[in-house]
Amino acid sequence: MNDHPGAPPGSLEPRPFLHALLTAAIDAAAPDKVVPPHLPPPPRGRTIVIGAGKASAAMARAVESNWPGPVEGLVVTRYDHAVPCDRIEIVEAGHPVPDANGEAAARRILALARAAGPDDLVLCLISGGGSSLLSLPADGLTLDDKMAVNRALLDSGAAIAEMNTIRKHLSAIKGGRLAAATHPAKVRTLLISDVPGDDPSVIASGPTVADTSTAADARAILRRHGITVPPAVEAHLASDAAETPGPGDPHLATSNAVIVASPQASLEAAAAVARARGVNALILGDAIEGEAREVGRVMAGIALSVRKHGHPASPPAVLLSGGETTVTIRERGRHRGRGGRNTEFLAGLAVQLNGEAGITALAADTDGIDGSEDNAGAIVTPDTLSRAREAGIDIRTALDRNDVYPVFAAIGDIVHTGPTLTNVNDFRAILVM
Repeated sequence: MNDHPGAPPGSLEPRPFLHALLTAAIDAAAPDKVVPPHLPPPPRGRTIVIGAGKASAAMARAVESNWPGPVEGLVVTRYDHAVPCDRIEIVEAGHPVPDANGEAAARRILALARAAGPDDLVLCLISGGGSSLLSLPADGLTLDDKMAVNRALLDSGAAIAEMNTIRKHLSAIKGGRLAAATHPAKVRTLLISDVPGDDPSVIASGPTVADTSTAADARAILRRHGITVPPAVEAHLASDAAETPGPGDPHLATSNAVIVASPQASLEAAAAVARARGVNALILGDAIEGEAREVGRVMAGIALSVRKHGHPASPPAVLLSGGETTVTIRERGRHRGRGGRNTEFLAGLAVQLNGEAGITALAADTDGIDGSEDNAGAIVTPDTLSRAREAGIDIRTALDRNDVYPVFAAIGDIVHTGPTLTNVNDFRAILVM
């Protein structure tokens, strides 16, 4: 059912076409579109808006624009992601490594939650990035402790669900603790999903959702990735205080959550644009994980099969996928390569395609920031390797050093969108002609 009969118009240009698909995916998750249909009725008491994430400020503005009565509150978002709001305060903080602004905002958000009464509604706006932004260490831990663990996790290649399991058990606010603090007020959480599988307890480490993981799970993840933690963290994870509110906890009885935007919905929006242009669109999955360069090599194999054998789709076709790959940092000394998981994915793809004609690909983070760089992602074309060589760059060497951003920058194939104010994870599109 993913195939569309016919051929694309002769005017189809791969680069503009792929950019149009990315735009469609981002637009499908725009807060001003996805938030209003899910707003609950006003309560008898106050409406208190709290939240965290890269999209939280835009979500707050959508609430203000559509809420029929008084509203107040505070949300925290990443630096340069704020938008003007009249009644809801917007605070910017550090991401992906937490900072003091995030800790202070989290304390204020927790205080707002605790002040809610039984007639009040706490409207919680959560999106990707919330784990780092809503950073409030558990008793006995410091922000420095959490920052050290966070950096080690980012370098380790741990999956997002693994990272968030650890974050929950080191926090005073994540893993359902924020919702528990609001009891007995009613809590309505609106979620923009950036995690494979759309598990609400994983998105931003589930501050308003019951947690099924345990402190023992967190300790096992650290062991599996060979991460050494500060003594205070080790002691905390061995204590009862590390456990989070689980399913059936009475303090979560008045809390509910709904996903308002998801990776799958964005992939479907991109597929619709492709099919309207006469291009077969095949969605390979919205929850693909694994080492970025290895996923790139696997996707290259599928693209080559399409081009040479017409399977699993006939050209012209576009292979769409989402999810969140990981990057394991291989050089931890003085040299720190530049790039993110989408550029690593594309480098692995390009190496495996080895200049195959008729295949062009774009990969980008839908939040507009790939890793810690200024780009959303990049593009690979059949002449990527040759143009890199002409620029004096060996892409394989760059990949070995986790230093692929300079490759795509040198050949002019970086994709810039700026902050999109939403986040439904990575978007990958491979066009096979």
